[in-house]
Amino acid sequence: MSAYKFDTQRLRAGYEPAQHNQAVSPPIYATASYDLRDVAHAASLFGIREVGNLYTRVGNPTVNVLEERVAALDGAAGAIALASGMAAITYTLLNIAEGGGRILTSPYLYGGSADSFKKLYPKFGIAFDYAKHILEPAKLAEEIRPDTKAIFVESISNPNTYLLDTDAIAKVAHAHGIPLIVDNTVATPYLYRPFEHGSDVIVYSATKGLNGHGNLIGGLVLESGKFEWSRLPQFNEKYYTLRTLDGEKRSFLERLPDFPFTGRIRFNYLNYFGAALSPFDAYLAIIGIETLSERLAKQSHNAETLANYLVSHPQVEWVRYPTLINDKSHVLYKRDFPNGAGGILSFGFKGTDDEREKFLNAVELIHYHVNIGDARTLIINSPQTTHGELEPGEKLVADIPENLIRISAGLEDPADLIDDLEQAFEAARA
Repeated sequence: MSAYKFDTQRLRAGYEPAQHNQAVSPPIYATASYDLRDVAHAASLFGIREVGNLYTRVGNPTVNVLEERVAALDGAAGAIALASGMAAITYTLLNIAEGGGRILTSPYLYGGSADSFKKLYPKFGIAFDYAKHILEPAKLAEEIRPDTKAIFVESISNPNTYLLDTDAIAKVAHAHGIPLIVDNTVATPYLYRPFEHGSDVIVYSATKGLNGHGNLIGGLVLESGKFEWSRLPQFNEKYYTLRTLDGEKRSFLERLPDFPFTGRIRFNYLNYFGAALSPFDAYLAIIGIETLSERLAKQSHNAETLANYLVSHPQVEWVRYPTLINDKSHVLYKRDFPNGAGGILSFGFKGTDDEREKFLNAVELIHYHVNIGDARTLIINSPQTTHGELEPGEKLVADIPENLIRISAGLEDPADLIDDLEQAFEAARA
């Protein structure tokens, strides 16, 4: 499928009807396990000498279609689908920082990511440093320590929609022998392909833009196939389960040289921690991806329309969206995002806390809702909800003021959305 363009691959990559009884739409393989052809076949599967279906916790034909399709869209060497976006982040970071170390991260992150970095990972010997110079990559090298294992960023940040110069950040990371991980959830591969900008690992919450209909929880991890994972000692560990026919132990680099990172997640973390994506949810994600381009284009258009409406509204203090000429990310938007800036934007409500609550309670067409990337337009007061885990000082570092309201633009007529916002503003004044 590599000869075909993006919009063909989103419909066809990873699936051949002739291999599935000529079914045009990928079947849902609702089975926990699979018959083995014979004893030799079983030995090959258990020894990871042959790729095939053994147990749905580590692999399923429907899930495989999703993995291969997103890998094709991002130009990845390997991919693995998981039960949630948080599972994708967790398995990625544990796979890299196994045994302890530090992760240098952007302060502009989803609240759940930031809270887990504070509460959970230190108990496993992994510490996080919030980069002071993430918007100035030339100074970023000053913040890398001897035990820094990776840099973690979001390509379009939630909820600020800040864009980062991942090309420059990747150069700093690689100069220090560490990988760059990019959470590409908001952008999706339609708007941004991080591997083309130097990243080594991509993580997704498939719940959001990839699926686009708010009806599943899922995640993915992808690898570029270019980073030298031999730099990390755990990738050189030899396992009996990877042994040759002669009984010689092998490492994941030896057994799966093209995709050792996602392979190691599959056979270590997914296999034993078990955050498996169900075949039905994989099917929903596959169907959602079939309309990815149209959805993201319309959502980007609607978000830009709403941003232009809000920027001059008397009850709005500020608006953050990269297409606005005065936005701090506008230059990177013009350089790196030819298909649009995505569906989320944020603005500062000008008024009291009580007026802000009246405004949110008054929306009728727009859903008051914590998800993003849905076909329907959603609105939320992020500082008190999705980023409510952050303490005041942490919100200050993340640049999330208490009056921030986030909108995830859907596919409705933008005139109807503006009318709904206008009547909500009027209700707040009343």
